Amino acid sequence: MNFRSTSLAQQDTPYAPDTAASDFDSDFAAPARRGGAHRIPTPPTALKGRAAVVAVAAGAVVAAGQAALDNGSSTTSGVTLAADDSASNIAATAEPQAAQFGAGSTGSPQAPQVLNVADPADLSQFSNLLAKGQRFSQERAAREAAARRPLFVLPAVGTFSSGFGSRWGTLHAGVDIANAIGTPIYAVADGEVIDSGPASGFGMWVRLKHADGTITVYGHIDSSLVSVGQHVMAGDQIARMGNRGFSTGPHLHFEVHLAGDNKIDPLPWLATRGISLGVERD
Repeated sequence: MNFRSTSLAQQDTPYAPDTAASDFDSDFAAPARRGGAHRIPTPPTALKGRAAVVAVAAGAVVAAGQAALDNGSSTTSGVTLAADDSASNIAATAEPQAAQFGAGSTGSPQAPQVLNVADPADLSQFSNLLAKGQRFSQERAAREAAARRPLFVLPAVGTFSSGFGSRWGTLHAGVDIANAIGTPIYAVADGEVIDSGPASGFGMWVRLKHADGTITVYGHIDSSLVSVGQHVMAGDQIARMGNRGFSTGPHLHFEVHLAGDNKIDPLPWLATRGISLGVERD
């Protein structure tokens, strides 16, 4: 495809209205167009000035580049010097910062604070506390159990077979509670064991002395479970029922002595303490 071209000289020539159309056509005769192409528009005068400025600037850049090539060694040394200055500045800045973390800077206020970590706890102290707590709990439970215990109890479970009074021409100074051999015998009140073992007429006995000086006697026992000097509480088992000594069958002979040797009827003494033996049965 052929385009119609117009030279810059032709475009810069101003249009003369007095020029004859015939002369213009004869001077600029062009071959016939073969296709529908567009003509590039003629740039305005302002664009030509800008093109000139761009050309001057391009020449300046080329000249500067040539000068840089000619002075390559001096430029390199300048860059190296600048790099050295930067490195020295970095080192000068880094040294004080690194010195803050040195071994000799622990006292510096800007140094990082090192926290003291406590040694592992000694678990033995917790074991001691646990043992103390267990002992305290056991002692408290014992105190509470003792507080709930009665002050007076029935000396033995069985049948009231004989009371206080004259029998067979002699004084029967106590009461008899009959039951099988081995039946538990209990301390009727808190007290101290003053006798435990063989006894004339009773075969074996246990005697307790109480806080007010009253003495209680437990005779015809089969075996004793306490020793002299031992402190017992009301309801503690102290012996087993037997048939030793002058006895007609397994039973407990129980006596109460006021002020040591003043033997009294146990029934009223027990009754004033809330204890009843029931109806006497031979």
